[in-house]
Amino acid sequence: MSEQVIRQSAEQAFAHELDELQKQDTSERPENWNLSPQAVLRYLMGGRLRNGFVVQPKYIGNQRLMEIAIATLTTDRALLLYGLPGTAKSWVSEHLAAAITGNSNLVVQGTAGTGEEQIRYGWNYALLLSKGPVPEAVVETPVLKAMKTGKVVRIEELTRIGADVQDSLITILSEKMMPLPELNTYVQANRGFNVIATANNRDKGVNELSSALKRRFNTVVLPVPATQEEEVDIVQQRVSSYTKSLKLPVAAPAAEEIIRLVTIFRELRAGVSADGKTKLKSPSGTMSTAEAISVMNSGLALAYHFGDGVIKAADLASGLLGAVVKDPVQDKVVMQEYLETVIKQRDGWKDIYRACRDIL
Repeated sequence: MSEQVIRQSAEQAFAHELDELQKQDTSERPENWNLSPQAVLRYLMGGRLRNGFVVQPKYIGNQRLMEIAIATLTTDRALLLYGLPGTAKSWVSEHLAAAITGNSNLVVQGTAGTGEEQIRYGWNYALLLSKGPVPEAVVETPVLKAMKTGKVVRIEELTRIGADVQDSLITILSEKMMPLPELNTYVQANRGFNVIATANNRDKGVNELSSALKRRFNTVVLPVPATQEEEVDIVQQRVSSYTKSLKLPVAAPAAEEIIRLVTIFRELRAGVSADGKTKLKSPSGTMSTAEAISVMNSGLALAYHFGDGVIKAADLASGLLGAVVKDPVQDKVVMQEYLETVIKQRDGWKDIYRACRDIL
């Protein structure tokens, strides 16, 4: 059945790698961990095992950041993955949870409407009315389940949650227990329990973390990809995964289009052309790697379903403009200037210039 779902969880999609790593792992494992810290790192960064088995990289970037993140989770400190939107925070948190506990689905998605009962616990109101506050009337949240089973729980977009709800984590993180005053009892966390939170300070509706809560986390800042080659590798890997799950063939020229797309994203993000000769205005959006992946996926779908299966500039143009032009007035001017001063002048890029101009 897992092959029929739109998106497999990390432990489903990479089950063969996790199984092989477990077989080959001879290092000491923290209590309730499926893999040793060294094996978790190998799963994230990729590489060849002693028996020749190849593990695909899940994170392309600074290995030291992943070492710090994994080491943090071996202690009683929670982990906060911090950075701009699209820097693979959620991707890394999911794969960390999958490698450590074999379950990445204990997750709380932070929103402006997330309440304290979604962090701590809720009630089955039918049982509550008929029997009163009894243990079986408690509805366990992912956090409470993780505490009881010694698992890792993920809290996505922590800064989207209201400050008063955020602070309900303080007792959990500092005391490793959750009071249930209605039952005159509490739940203590089993060994292996920890929290991986993600946050960014760029989106609207961000709620700053209190100093008390910040002190309970070790923070790892995930940067945007340092080089164009690194970003191209990330986009290629994620696009390949997408096309396999939806059974879309990846045409050979796709690699060339990925290079062009990443070049555009990096130039607009940096505010200067790749050769350093032309200053550019940056759009209001973040121009993240995640958005570049989305543009490529959209282009591949267009090429496959409404074209000849070979991705072309026209297939990328609408997705590209959608990623750049968030503000219909300001960003449209930014894109028009970029097309005229950079894209139009670049050899071999006339097709993408015309495709974008036709839509813009």
